[in-house]
Amino acid sequence: MRSRQRRVIPGLAMLAVAVFAGCGPKAPEDSRQGEYRVATTVGMITDVVKVIAGDRAEVRGIIGEGVDPHLYKPTRGDVVILNEADIIFYNGLMLEGKMADVLVKMATQGKPVQAVTEVILAGGDYVMVDESEHYDPHVWMDVGGWMRAVPIVVEALSDFDPEGRSGYEERGQSYLDSLKALDAYARASFSSIPEEQRVLITAHDAFNYLGRAYGIEVRGIQGISTESEAGVRDIETLIRFIVKQNIPAVFVETSVADKNVRALVEGAAAQGHTIRVGGSLFSDAMGAPGSYEGTYIGMLDHNITTITRALGGTAPAGGFQGKLSAGSPAGRGAQ
Repeated sequence: MRSRQRRVIPGLAMLAVAVFAGCGPKAPEDSRQGEYRVATTVGMITDVVKVIAGDRAEVRGIIGEGVDPHLYKPTRGDVVILNEADIIFYNGLMLEGKMADVLVKMATQGKPVQAVTEVILAGGDYVMVDESEHYDPHVWMDVGGWMRAVPIVVEALSDFDPEGRSGYEERGQSYLDSLKALDAYARASFSSIPEEQRVLITAHDAFNYLGRAYGIEVRGIQGISTESEAGVRDIETLIRFIVKQNIPAVFVETSVADKNVRALVEGAAAQGHTIRVGGSLFSDAMGAPGSYEGTYIGMLDHNITTITRALGGTAPAGGFQGKLSAGSPAGRGAQ
């Protein structure tokens, strides 16, 4: 399934944009003297907020390693974290669909609730949609796109905690510099893949922003949300495409079951074409907490390096900064 840009914002109300603007930031009295609490949903947002907040806030993420946010249902513990938070950040664009009711409740109670990607959407035509007009929430797959999240987080934290603004702005700029370097690495790496092999086939449609940004054709077995089911016809169509195009590798994902990808491998083999699993990619969740792959930069470095090497391009085994771990999912998933 291929996504395309949407140039007109739909009439549906944007939850966080409307609510956040309506309630306004409201900090607790003690947050002006020290630490306050931030709750975040997916790891990519948790990471950028931690970097920018520094030691002025305790940042607690809810959806962890290897967990699919499309299907995630909030626990009682998650509700406690959200209740205890002074400000909340989430992705939006229906990524955390089953958490929407809880987030709406928090916002209507007067708590600042910020949907990062929906503010990006409100700012122009960047966000993509599929043929069914469903928004693609996977903005972080394009490093240049995710850079748009940095000033959003900086401004939200600064509005909430004005005394910390200079620190937020300084850390935000430093992080942007690192992301610019990562984006340059992605462009150089992907351009080294032979042009006819720049085709990325994965378990679900999470990589369209990456494809658009870096000139890679993307095919997902399932749709934008893992709630959608892949039919036999979808798999058969992809198998024919793989054989015809002589695709060398397909990829599994750390947060999505690999049965459909394995079906592609077996189906291609039945037609006389050998295709391997080129590695396991991070799509909707990052790596283990405390690991390099458990950061946004490490997550994207792993994906860029794994895809490049599996499709015949040139990238160092250690990745962008030489920090990729030997036991990363790329090594475990490749065969």
